[in-house]
Amino acid sequence: MKLIRSHLIWRALLSTAFGGLLLLLVGQSVDFRTPSLDLMPLDSTELVENTLNHPLRKFEWQVQTQHPLQVKYPYSYPFLLNHPDKCKGPRGAPFLLMLVMTQPQDVGRRQTIRETWGNETLELGVIIQRLFVLGLPPPLFTKELHELLQEEDREHGDLLQVGFLDSYHNLTLKVLMGLEWMAQYCPDARYVLKVDSDVFLNPSFLVQQVLQPNGPPRPDFITGYIYRNTGPIRSPDHKWYMPPELYLQDIYPPYCGGPGYVLSGSLALRILSMAQILKIIHLEDVFVGLCLEQLGLEPIPPPPGSFLMFPLAYEHCVYHQLALVHGFQPQELLQIWQDFQTVNKICPMA
Repeated sequence: MKLIRSHLIWRALLSTAFGGLLLLLVGQSVDFRTPSLDLMPLDSTELVENTLNHPLRKFEWQVQTQHPLQVKYPYSYPFLLNHPDKCKGPRGAPFLLMLVMTQPQDVGRRQTIRETWGNETLELGVIIQRLFVLGLPPPLFTKELHELLQEEDREHGDLLQVGFLDSYHNLTLKVLMGLEWMAQYCPDARYVLKVDSDVFLNPSFLVQQVLQPNGPPRPDFITGYIYRNTGPIRSPDHKWYMPPELYLQDIYPPYCGGPGYVLSGSLALRILSMAQILKIIHLEDVFVGLCLEQLGLEPIPPPPGSFLMFPLAYEHCVYHQLALVHGFQPQELLQIWQDFQTVNKICPMA
């Protein structure tokens, strides 16, 4: 068993190192943080063909005329890697649809998640489906990454690639396109989890204690770590900078922290509808809070302390009473997962 775990850790390290090398090389030619570039409207076939035929030529980019942090949406971004039948299995619609936000080069992170908390075969008594949502890399090394992603998707069948530049400031767009996929191909999912790839997730606690499969329907349900009475940061150099042109008020409405939140499928569809008419901002968790405000709703508090937005040293019994911990590297997940899955009868009851 130790040899197996060592093998998994080593594989994740190699995959992550490979992805990091790609990111470093790509970053030398294009800044991943650049928010002002979007793809011209191309269908998926034309987009891929143009990319592969001209791997070193810049894409047909279009500079936005609105504020550079404003996201172009609604817009017909194509699904380049897609699995429209994922929710149409003989067991019916999933209880939980996991939409995992990831970047194209995050090969190691995705594999680690498949082998840990994102494993669809975990025995939780409900149907769970998982999709990794990603955009396009900058043009340098696009051909190589495209071939790797196609091979990865043929093996695992869980990549949802959308035709826009994958960057931090396009995260709202990534989440909305994940919800568009859900609306089109998986509208009967009971719950949707938006989750980042750098977290620890406890699927058992999430399902049994937070979502409660045997409980009554909760059409307006959303929960996670709730931020209240926070305001926009006006410093342009800050990661979470919010210019007054995009949000003038001094206080954000309550919202769930972006590393991971879960909502009912019906509310996800209502948020998607609201996104068609609101001005889109680049801070996706705040934007979901703005949609909730327009709908007259607020997040519902989770079990106390169960969603952590900061790292926490691993302790078996403590982690079994948590839903999510932010700030995990792939090798850390692999190191704790085997112990986490073991039953510890001396842990106090919740």
